[in-house]
Amino acid sequence: MSNSNIRARLREIRDKVESEERLSLQDGLFLYEPDVSIQAIGELANYVRERMNGNVGYYNINTHLNPTNVCVYRCRFCAFRKDLRDQNGYAMTDEQILERGREATANGCTEMHIVGGLHHQRKYEWYRDMLSLLKENFPQIHLKAWTAVEIDWFRFQTKKSFRWVLEDMREAGQGSMPGGGAEIFHPEVRDQLCEHKANTPSWIEIHKTAHEIGMKTNCTMLYGHVEKAYHRIDHLMRLRELQDKTGGFQVFIPLAFHPENTQLSDLKKPSGLMDLRTIAISRLMLDNVRHIKAYWIMLGIETAQTALAYGADDIDGTVRHELIYHDAGAQTPEFLSVDQIQQLIREAGRDPIERDTTYNRVIRDPNDFTKWHSGESVDVELASV
Repeated sequence: MSNSNIRARLREIRDKVESEERLSLQDGLFLYEPDVSIQAIGELANYVRERMNGNVGYYNINTHLNPTNVCVYRCRFCAFRKDLRDQNGYAMTDEQILERGREATANGCTEMHIVGGLHHQRKYEWYRDMLSLLKENFPQIHLKAWTAVEIDWFRFQTKKSFRWVLEDMREAGQGSMPGGGAEIFHPEVRDQLCEHKANTPSWIEIHKTAHEIGMKTNCTMLYGHVEKAYHRIDHLMRLRELQDKTGGFQVFIPLAFHPENTQLSDLKKPSGLMDLRTIAISRLMLDNVRHIKAYWIMLGIETAQTALAYGADDIDGTVRHELIYHDAGAQTPEFLSVDQIQQLIREAGRDPIERDTTYNRVIRDPNDFTKWHSGESVDVELASV
C-alpha cells in the first residue's frame, strides 16, 4: 500500500474514532500492517484513553497465590505446570495459605489473585475450602480467583453446571474472576496451544454466566506466539461481542508470550513495538471495555510505562509472589513498592490513583497504611468530571 493510501486509510479510521464509531475487522487488520505508523496508532489510542479515563494511571496493592503447579493439562506455552511426580511439583498447605493471607494483610493488600494448576488428586472441595479459609480469616481482602479453565475443571469434577460452580465459589468467598485461559480464541491457534483444556465456547459461556450472576470478570489475550494479526482481531471482536451483551468485563489485559522454558522456546518473544501496537489496537477495538491494563510483569517496566501513552490506563499492582510468568522467563522484578509504582506512573505524565479490584478508589488511613476502605467507583468519578 502506498504512503498516500495509508494516510487516507488512517484518516478514515481517525474520523471513525473521533465520532465514536466502531472499528471493523478490516480496520483492525490495517492497523497491524507494519507500514502503518505505530506513533499514529498510539496517538489515536491515547485520544480514546484520555476520553474514557482522563489522565489517570491506576494501580492496586495485590499479591498472587498459586496454590499448586501440578496440572493435568500440558499446554505448549506453559512453563509453570509440573507433573505429579516432579520433584518441583507442590500443593500448598492450609498453613501456607494462611501465612500468605497474613502477609497480604500486613502489607495493606486489597486483592489476592488466585490461580494455579488443575491437580488431579485434589478434589473440588480443596479449591473451595481454600477460599472459605481465606475469607473467614481475612474478610476485607478481595479474592480474584479461578480462571475459566479452572471453573471448567470444577464443572467436570462436580458434574454440576457452570452457574452452580460459580455460585458455590461466590458463597465461599470468590469476589471476581481473572481473565486467564482465553489465550487465542480462534481454533486454528487454540488447537495448537492447548487442545484439551476449556475451549472457546466454554470460556465465553463461563464469563457470560459470571456476568449474569453479577460477578465482574477480566479478559485477556495471549499474543506473540503462533497467531497472526487476523487471530488477534478476531479474538478482540469476540470479547467485544460478549461485552455488548453483558457489560461484565472490567479490564482487558494483553499478555505478551514468554517462550523460555516452554514447548515453544524456539520462538522469539514479541518486541516492545509489538507490545505497544497491540495495546493501542486493543484500546481502539474494545470501545466497550473501560480499562486497558499494561501488565508490567510481562511487558517489562519501561514498556508498561510507555503503554500509558498508547492506550493503557492501568499497570496492575505490587504483585507479590507471581510465579507463572517468571517461570516462563520474565526478567521483571518479583515485586514493586507503592512508591516505585507511583513514581513510574508520574514519570509517564499520569496521576497515580490506587483502585481496588472492582475499580473503586482506595482510601488509606493516613496513620496506618494497612487500614483502608473502598470509596466511590473511579468510573463514576470520571463521569462526573
